[in-house]
Amino acid sequence: MISNLRDQRTAAGLTQAQLAEAAGVTRQTIIAIEKGNYTPSVLLALKLARILGTAVEELFAYGE
Repeated sequence: MISNLRDQRTAAGLTQAQLAEAAGVTRQTIIAIEKGNYTPSVLLALKLARILGTAVEELFAYGE
């Protein structure tokens, strides 16, 4: 999975901690997603997209 979360988060002016709090997860979860070490659930992906005002497809893409 390819994540554009870091780019979208910084463009929105949010820290990892702020995004984590808004999404109801830990900062470590955001770090893991940004590094590609963790694939979020559909619900979490939808929450992150809503918080950042973008589509899920803009945040995450499946890559082989």
